[in-house]
Amino acid sequence: MTEERTIRTLTADLSDTHDSAYVVPRQFNSYGAYEECLGPIDTVSTSDDNSLVSKALKGPGDGRILVVENSGSTECSMVGGDLARAAYDNGWVGIIVNGAIRDIVELREVPMGIFALASCPCKSVKRGIGARGEPMRFVNFDVRPGDVAAADPDGVIVIAADDFKGI
Repeated sequence: MTEERTIRTLTADLSDTHDSAYVVPRQFNSYGAYEECLGPIDTVSTSDDNSLVSKALKGPGDGRILVVENSGSTECSMVGGDLARAAYDNGWVGIIVNGAIRDIVELREVPMGIFALASCPCKSVKRGIGARGEPMRFVNFDVRPGDVAAADPDGVIVIAADDFKGI
């Protein structure tokens, strides 16, 4: 069961009040029970391998959003229902994947923001490929752990931690 929340025009408001906000030039779909999320970023960059994604989301989230750079690949899923539930239980407020997710029906029941390009029923390989907690390129923009991400049906934006003034 999900709790009721008031949806704001989160990304539009933040974009209006933060000149340095980077609007990610890609349309992400909302899959979680919440259609918005806002929080500091943790990062995973990978190539069709969700090993580090799984490790991150099974650890403490502390109100953060995991931003996953999978180069826009929709060949396999980076997050499914079990992993999203674990993320919520561990205190993550959002997941943004430049790639695919799966278990859409289950994700709709997880009370957090989950955004991705598409869905794919195929699971990923598990080879430990990638990097976590490091600066990375996310859809052609440099993102650092601690920067702030916001996502809602209007899109995804990133604001440098030093420039974030709040809502």
